[in-house]
Amino acid sequence: MRKTLLPTIIIVSSVILLARLFYLQIIDDSLKIKSENNAIKIKYDFPERGYIYDRNGKLLVANQPSYDIMVVPNEVKDINVTEFCRILQITEKEYAEKIEKAKKYSPRLPSLFLPQLNKLEFAGFQEKIRKYNGFYIQKRSLREYQTKNGANVFGFITQVNDAIIAKKPYYKSGDLIGMQGVEEAYEEILRGVKGVKYILKDKHNKEIGSYKEGKFDTIAKQGSDLTLSIDSELQKYGEELMINKRGGIVAIEPSTGEILALVTAPTFDPSLLVGRQRSKNYTKLYNDSIAKPLYDRGLLGEFPPGSPFKILTGLIGLQEGVINEETSFTCGHGFSYGRGAFMKCHCPGGIIKLNFGIYKSCNTYFANTYKRTIEKYKKPKDGVTAWSNHLKSFGLGDFMGYDLPTGRKGHIPTSKFYERFYPNGGWRATTIISNSIGQGEVSMTPIQLANMMATIANRGYYYTPHIIKNIKGKKIDSKYTTKHVTTIDRKHFDPIINGLFDVYNRGTAAGLGVTGLEICGKTGTAENFAKINGKRVQLEDHSEFVAFAPRIQPKIAIAVIVENGHYGNTWAGPIATLMIEKYLNKKITRKDLEKRMLEGNLNWQYRKLYPSKDSIHKPKLTKIDSLRLKLKSKKEIEAEKKKKQEEKKKDSVKK
Repeated sequence: MRKTLLPTIIIVSSVILLARLFYLQIIDDSLKIKSENNAIKIKYDFPERGYIYDRNGKLLVANQPSYDIMVVPNEVKDINVTEFCRILQITEKEYAEKIEKAKKYSPRLPSLFLPQLNKLEFAGFQEKIRKYNGFYIQKRSLREYQTKNGANVFGFITQVNDAIIAKKPYYKSGDLIGMQGVEEAYEEILRGVKGVKYILKDKHNKEIGSYKEGKFDTIAKQGSDLTLSIDSELQKYGEELMINKRGGIVAIEPSTGEILALVTAPTFDPSLLVGRQRSKNYTKLYNDSIAKPLYDRGLLGEFPPGSPFKILTGLIGLQEGVINEETSFTCGHGFSYGRGAFMKCHCPGGIIKLNFGIYKSCNTYFANTYKRTIEKYKKPKDGVTAWSNHLKSFGLGDFMGYDLPTGRKGHIPTSKFYERFYPNGGWRATTIISNSIGQGEVSMTPIQLANMMATIANRGYYYTPHIIKNIKGKKIDSKYTTKHVTTIDRKHFDPIINGLFDVYNRGTAAGLGVTGLEICGKTGTAENFAKINGKRVQLEDHSEFVAFAPRIQPKIAIAVIVENGHYGNTWAGPIATLMIEKYLNKKITRKDLEKRMLEGNLNWQYRKLYPSKDSIHKPKLTKIDSLRLKLKSKKEIEAEKKKKQEEKKKDSVKK
């Protein structure tokens, strides 16, 4: 056996090697193309990207023709550089830099020289292209927007860089790729498949026909069309309501998880990122570190959820059996949780039950509920673990899994988190009591808040939020049609929903209702801190509001955050109401709210953040706004008084 093993291996290896050589040299001509590369020119035929429609079939994103000038450096000979640069309106220095860059990519392969010429520029160059050896025109298509809204939803198209080419062999120098938004998330579906033609050249470098009669040529395949879940009219309306404000709006259809609107403010016209000015415009937007128009606040903004979080505190308390609908606590305009430690409450006070606690937003009620939840267990860490597990079943503290390429997890603290801060123990429910009202270590994104309301509207389940509704000729990912059930029993949602309904009838959102619409909602304010000149400064609270409607068979769930807007019913509440009415009734009856929101301007608040800095979204101030800046807010005056009193006490102690 041993004597025959070695000869057998040699014979088998030789047969395999000969078979492979026969296949490559006789049957497979693909490598021959590479070996004859000097005599063959490769031309790509770029397909149109797929069109994008809204949920109602309205065309949002189409295509327009564009022309790139390509160069093969080794073929550039005897051209009048001065004339060439004059026609294309570039400098000779720019010409030299572009040629050098193309050589680094490949002296023999085509490389992008100048992108995205319009029809007029193309016509002027086409007349004289025969004079410029080594240059040729590559036709492509660029995006053409049928709307000025939804820039954060769509994303944009840009040229691939060296890093992308190295990572993804499909792309070559000069190719376009989708970045951010839907364009990035569904790039492979939208881009289609580019066609390839192999052209035979003679010894004088002239084209003489197709190589092998087109045997290896392929036809370009257009990208698939997408239908988004976005309602373009609702998106437009949301962006209008958020003019001169900062924040985010996320609206979701509870029964499907489809995103109806995804608004970030400030925003920009998506057409700014199309054409030869794209790079210049993008740089301006990117460098605006003040207003951050490229920052999608609906997906990336992590805010303390404030009072809307009390909904979850109540649900967990009901599930854990530490409260029921009739459980009451006495509120003395706050909750005392230690020596000198007092959580203020703005509700009327007295004996408070669950329903009243929700619609009047009683801090005391939910602080007691949270305390009981944690203290139900022998050890605080076990109580926090149970609490955080309930919250995670709502999709909190993690990426939502939606089909957009950007996002943040928010934060739901766990027992391990607190054990790191208190390694020697000593922490308990009252140590972390701020969590009960959505402050403390809890943070959520607007899309998480909207999904929370969709889950409550569904009485305990949700579908992963998503922006896609339909892909032509394909099925959407099954993860968007999979139901996620929370750890809270269905029966516990009704008393919470009753309280949310009363928020509009006799609670903190009284006066924001719409006749004929049963809206369930919750106001919220969240403390807001920022670093100014290296110091942590408390600014005006964020205005928050979450809601769903109708009460029975809900069709829309929404979260609105207006930065520095203070009370939830001042800015976020009216905006949420208007968005709900717009979507359900297709018209607005609350003209008083609409007028106030459309004309409302919070730039005087934002100006406090950067009194001396510039921004392309730099707030324009009215005379009234300028006067407001000179006047100190009540909160600032109180803080200064308190500081002076403390200084006096210290002085008296020293004496």
